[in-house]
Amino acid sequence: MSTILMPPQASTRPQIQTASRGAIRIEDVVKIYDPDGASVMAVDHCSLDIPAGEICMIVGPSGCGKTTLLNAIAGFHSISSGKIFLDGEMLCGPKKPQAEPGSDRIVVFQNGALFPWKSNLENVAFGPLMQRKMPKKEIYEKARSMMADAGLSGTEHNFPGEVSSGLRRRVEIVRALMNDPKVLLFDEPYRALDSLTKSVMHEALLEIYYKNKVTIFFITHDLEEAIFLGHRLVIMTSRPCRPKKILNVDIPHPRDYGVLTSLRFRQLMEETIEVVHEEAKKSFAAGEKEG
Repeated sequence: MSTILMPPQASTRPQIQTASRGAIRIEDVVKIYDPDGASVMAVDHCSLDIPAGEICMIVGPSGCGKTTLLNAIAGFHSISSGKIFLDGEMLCGPKKPQAEPGSDRIVVFQNGALFPWKSNLENVAFGPLMQRKMPKKEIYEKARSMMADAGLSGTEHNFPGEVSSGLRRRVEIVRALMNDPKVLLFDEPYRALDSLTKSVMHEALLEIYYKNKVTIFFITHDLEEAIFLGHRLVIMTSRPCRPKKILNVDIPHPRDYGVLTSLRFRQLMEETIEVVHEEAKKSFAAGEKEG
């Protein structure tokens, strides 16, 4: 009898870049706004482990508490209870409700934060210049090198207002990486971009990521964006926020836009849409009651 060889099964584990730092642990975190008044619970006993070097995409209904969680990691907001760790060290928890902001956790904001009066090169070099951790010449050499790696050669002496929105986003990411962070925190950074520019920025972000292997915590409402970029996709409940479902995006890295036509991508989209739609209906119903 002949032996039939079956093809190996695809791994269900996400493909994660090798990284030795940047592991986030969120342990039973609660955030209540105005605890002595309206007592609005934004985050409800949320627990999540993000391995070092993972691109973790966070989706959920508007106003569910995603940004509140990001701000707690960054040190912009306190938490009411629970703990948040970075590489095993507690950022916030009992007796320390608010983490200290630091260069190990850099936020890339939705509306951008470049200095319009500084050139792109000066923007990228700004953080290390303020920290004075290396000579000025070395800082600018590093800035030029990182800008070149990110496809920004030739824009060094332009001001942010003189380049496209997509290039400005790229400058912001390089500026963040100049501080050698463990974690990049993205709050819908591409929301205002058109679909064509967004697709270019997705591939550019992955190219930058493959070279830097930094942990990424990325909030988005764009499900295609979430699946294309992420190793894992965390779908949050309507407010108060906590993980409802976590999907491993078992599409191998490196990726390009060809994966959007793959069967597995479509399957993940269908599974994600079903869960997100369920929570969106709950959020809409709650909004109607509140209104």
